[in-house]
Amino acid sequence: MTSRNVKVGLAQMSCGPDKEKNIARYSERVRQLAAEGAQIICLQELFASLYFCDVEDYHNFRYAEAIPEGPTTQHFMALAKELGVVIICSMFEKRAEGLYHNTTAVIDADGTYLGKYRKMHIPDDPGYYEKFYFTPGDLGYKVFHTKFARIGVLICWDQWYPEASRITALMGAEILFYPTAIGWAVDQDDATNDEQYQAWQTIQRSHAVANGIPVVSVNRTGREGDMQFWGGSFVTNAFGRLLWQAPHLEECTHIEELDLGDSDRYRRHWPYLRDRRIDSYAPILNRYIDN
Repeated sequence: MTSRNVKVGLAQMSCGPDKEKNIARYSERVRQLAAEGAQIICLQELFASLYFCDVEDYHNFRYAEAIPEGPTTQHFMALAKELGVVIICSMFEKRAEGLYHNTTAVIDADGTYLGKYRKMHIPDDPGYYEKFYFTPGDLGYKVFHTKFARIGVLICWDQWYPEASRITALMGAEILFYPTAIGWAVDQDDATNDEQYQAWQTIQRSHAVANGIPVVSVNRTGREGDMQFWGGSFVTNAFGRLLWQAPHLEECTHIEELDLGDSDRYRRHWPYLRDRRIDSYAPILNRYIDN
């Protein structure tokens, strides 16, 4: 087995109402992680603002901007080039007048904009009124060939869907990144909180197991209105083993070194890809299979 190591950096942060201050704080974390050796750095979902989807408010569309022409993408392109790091940058995209997406831009280590992934699964639940703001993604699932690895990027609610991770892995992703914004209602009991967090982590760890690739999940923390974002960002290896987990209520940064050569070893010993019965999966295209 040939080892091929890559260092991934995570920044778990709280956010405030001032977009420029959020971007400045995150830029400092990127600089810190790069100085400590990170090669691929992932920022949390919608890091430049408060999580505005907790309410339906037309005023919040002011946070959106074009990608990659907008100032935030351009700023991080320059920063990636300066530092020689890959940056995964989650933003509110204004595609056209009245048309918006929840989008992640991927920037290579020389500052090149490699492309974008638009969130495919859009929730609409109390505290997460994303359908008010975001059109579902129409670019399909994406893999980005960066200097250090082929990476797949999915966003938050996408993380509950094994179909999304499977397709991204089949496209050649070597690491799966999930920028995220998820939390607990502040009046919720501890048992429910723990159950929800464990389910959230377990489903993502299962994607690592089923596909034989590491998973990196980067969540926000801090209280925003009636929501306590639960942090708990984590990294798994290519068989779902937990390598690192962040605290729930504190900001933190972390670098984890992953050996991408492990995927071949796990896939040889647990040959899920070999044994897939692709001739039998047509029913998955149904919304529900009625008797």
